Amino acid sequence: MDENYEPSRTDGEAGRVEKDKKKKKKSWDYDKEIGRLQVELAHLQAWIKKSGARIVIVFEGRDAAGKGGMIKRITERVSPRVFRIVALPAPTDREKSQIYMQRYIAHMPAAGEVVIFDRSWYNRAGVDRVMGFCSDKKAQRFLELAPRFEAAIVESGVVLLKYFLTVSEEEQERRFRRRIDDPLRQWKLSPMDVESYQRWWDYTRVYDEMLRMTDSNHAPWWVVPSDDKKRARVNCISHILQSIPYERVKFEAPDLGKRQKRPADFVEDLSVRHVVPDATS
Repeated sequence: MDENYEPSRTDGEAGRVEKDKKKKKKSWDYDKEIGRLQVELAHLQAWIKKSGARIVIVFEGRDAAGKGGMIKRITERVSPRVFRIVALPAPTDREKSQIYMQRYIAHMPAAGEVVIFDRSWYNRAGVDRVMGFCSDKKAQRFLELAPRFEAAIVESGVVLLKYFLTVSEEEQERRFRRRIDDPLRQWKLSPMDVESYQRWWDYTRVYDEMLRMTDSNHAPWWVVPSDDKKRARVNCISHILQSIPYERVKFEAPDLGKRQKRPADFVEDLSVRHVVPDATS
């Protein structure tokens, strides 16, 4: 052995470090962490209702990157009247004749609301461009105007957060094949998903340009690596909570009082009722 060789740590120490890393990774409890974050989202909701804040959260990204699961974890324990999900279908002929941003403006939040866009005006820079639903000239014009549009949103007092979920080629293919094989997931696989699989590099080019041209100080893009869905959810929800300066609002517990007594003249209705059969017996 070279007499000048000085290992930074012994083989035994290196092994212990590796074991510690694995132990730390194994000890991470997703269910516990996502539950804690959902409690914080409930506190955020109470503050939004009291303060009249307006929040817009945009989710974009690769197909099968986990946008739907992310949004579900954000909204499943809060009120749909406060956290509204907007997932617009293909535009109608009338909407196609309007100013492009017009149908998105109609869904902006009022006081005390959070609007989550599951896909957004950035369709123009992604799927519309790749699939030829708009000209390259219109897409370029959109990329130039989008930061100005978002500046107007932010200047009006709205908190705007933009997240782009990434996934590797290998992981996307694994998820697509899982959808093909699983009847419970087959509905998730659309013709557009197949196109996005086949045109990976076309989408890579347009997404790279979109992120570069529409990242701004007032509305930056936040990229969420999503090969590990659970870590992506925890990381993204944590970032949302850190990005909004909310405060916990004290819950004023209502006084239920006393339930009224059964009236002396009450007669039970004995007419036949159609009761759902017990499927567990």
